[in-house]
Amino acid sequence: MARESKKDLQDLSIEDKLKNLYQLQTMLSEIDKIKTLRGELPLEVQDLEDEIEGLTTRIERMQADMAGLQDEIARRRVGMQDNMANIERYTSQLDNVRNNREYENLTKEIEYLQLDNQLNEKKIREASALLETKQEEIRRCSDNVTERRTDLDIKKSELDEIISETRAEEEKLRERSKSLEATIEPRLLSSFKRIRKNSRNGLGIVYVERDACGGCFNKIPPQRQLDIRMRKKIIVCEYCGRIMIDPELAGVQLQKPSEEKPKRRSRKKKEDAED
Repeated sequence: MARESKKDLQDLSIEDKLKNLYQLQTMLSEIDKIKTLRGELPLEVQDLEDEIEGLTTRIERMQADMAGLQDEIARRRVGMQDNMANIERYTSQLDNVRNNREYENLTKEIEYLQLDNQLNEKKIREASALLETKQEEIRRCSDNVTERRTDLDIKKSELDEIISETRAEEEKLRERSKSLEATIEPRLLSSFKRIRKNSRNGLGIVYVERDACGGCFNKIPPQRQLDIRMRKKIIVCEYCGRIMIDPELAGVQLQKPSEEKPKRRSRKKKEDAED
């Protein structure tokens, strides 16, 4: 059954293929117009969502850093308490030393513990200052997240409103375009979609207008225009690669340029010219 349908599509005349393609292009252009109504809103919504996600990740990372700083502060305070207890113990032992060597060892140990406590105090001050900086940064990021969420809600509601207004029309157009795609030879349809994707205005098939391509507006030679009107083969623009169709087949009525009548020269000017 699939082979028969493929064969049927290949048996279609060039005229029918071009007509179906142009109808498909018309529907896809209508869908593009609906998307244009949404403007930059989908991109703005995506940007806001990405920004909120980035800020949230940053807050989580800073909270993890803060937990590490708090652990370090607690660990150093415990170390300072242990050092103070050892200092008291070594100080009491100084009264019972038996020789100078023991005295010097205890004195050095006390000095080392006092220096270690000074270092711990310094590190605690630095960690506390860093904690305050992180807290302030988290507050700022949280405020930004709140603002961005408000903006996101507004943008989403605007986008949802536009989508709801155009959803029925867009779905109808998409269904009709899918039905039309089924009537077009797969290889030709694939080429058409590729051309459409690469063109700025989304046009994959255009008609000849004022002896020029309707897509890139480059002049088309008379012989090529004749070939297009003959509808014997698929012809593409040699400049932009779009598929060409003549206006009559596309069902487009073009206004013919009005021919200006030559102006009559006045008798006086004619006599002057003859003189």
